[in-house]
Amino acid sequence: MPKMKTRRGAAKRFKKTGSGKLKRGKAFRNHMLTKKTSTQKRNLRNGGLIDSADERAIKQQLPYL
Repeated sequence: MPKMKTRRGAAKRFKKTGSGKLKRGKAFRNHMLTKKTSTQKRNLRNGGLIDSADERAIKQQLPYL
């Protein structure tokens, strides 16, 4: 049976934590940063975790993660 392919876009966006949860980066940190407050930008630095409702779909896209 052939190897399963990883969705490369998903592989660049998600990482696995030590406990097995999926980590993600936050949106709204690319451009027009002068309009955003420093508090907003500071909070966007920290990533978030994937919601449990989306976890199954993302794990299917990343078979070897």
